[in-house]
Amino acid sequence: MTVAGKTPFPAAADQTRPPATARAEPVEVPGSQALLGQLGSEVATALSAALEQVTVIATTGKISRQGLRDLREQIERARRAGIMGQQVERLGSGRVRQAAERVDLTAVLREALQQHRRQAEALGITLRPSLAPAQVMADPALIVTFIETLLSWVFEHARSAVELRLELGGWPVRAGLACSLRHLGDDEVDRSLLVFGGSRLHTISWRLLEQAAHTMELPIELVEDGVSARLAIEFPRTVNDPSEVAALRDRSAGEQQGINSKPLAGSHLLVVAARRETRALVRDAVRHMGLMLDYVNTVDEARQFCSAGLPHAILHESALGGERFERLRMDLLGEMPKLVFIELAEEGRGLQTREIGDRMFSRIGRDTLVESLPAALMYELSRPR
Repeated sequence: MTVAGKTPFPAAADQTRPPATARAEPVEVPGSQALLGQLGSEVATALSAALEQVTVIATTGKISRQGLRDLREQIERARRAGIMGQQVERLGSGRVRQAAERVDLTAVLREALQQHRRQAEALGITLRPSLAPAQVMADPALIVTFIETLLSWVFEHARSAVELRLELGGWPVRAGLACSLRHLGDDEVDRSLLVFGGSRLHTISWRLLEQAAHTMELPIELVEDGVSARLAIEFPRTVNDPSEVAALRDRSAGEQQGINSKPLAGSHLLVVAARRETRALVRDAVRHMGLMLDYVNTVDEARQFCSAGLPHAILHESALGGERFERLRMDLLGEMPKLVFIELAEEGRGLQTREIGDRMFSRIGRDTLVESLPAALMYELSRPR
């Protein structure tokens, strides 16, 4: 694949064997049995590692901070794999109805990179973006899912710096996103044992990325040589091409008559709640929306959670508000100005707004949480801020 008339990646390092290439135009999405097998393998591997650590804890009665972090990471890895497997199935089922809108792809990428900056730092990964202004016609929710999945795949495999480049070129104008990374560290390289064919990189996160690209009709190409990988994605329907815009709007008008199940798939909600019943209510309220949910009990736990990576939205009980929470809010907004905050009040009905400083935040009452929370999330996560 070429973008703007040139290869979107630097020349590959000296290769002892031909590079392996995985294309998604047309994409060959694995069947249900293959996907279940891969999902089961990844979940089992992560949980086996977690069980081994639990066995050590049970034997010694002790666990270090690093051991606790490792245990949480293995459990989180299993959970992520399960969620991604569900998303692959959902996208492949054809139940998703796309509503094409003008999307600022550059802004989506910048926001996602900012949101995951702490996670990249914790993993020792340096992100090197070079993003030209680019706007495309696409479903906004699917674009967010796609970019989030791309970063999940990158963080899963990258061992050092990651180059991300967004360019416009060609005629009709095309937006091209290029990503290059090294997925083996120096201490892992033994070329006599390298496995070619991309099996190391074709994890559940790749399957979801591939399926999302197929759903949005985005050509995608992965080239890897056993040590490094180069990924190129093309966004053919740019705002610069009037014919593509008109065609996609016509298609969108028909598809909007269907129901888009899980409209916020790919978005991440952190719930700060001390009461178990609050967590259950939130889980029931957003079950149909495709959100990734995490829960913490206190403001301090929320700060610790966000130190590893920011969610898209934070829901907190009013009882946990106060000076400490406001400090956390200001710190996080300073890092990610578009971060959504929703307050859960003990009293009140429906969706209300509350002014804090020079910003307005949503507030919902506990009695109407099941009805009001989905509307609040749709409003907050889709409105320009």
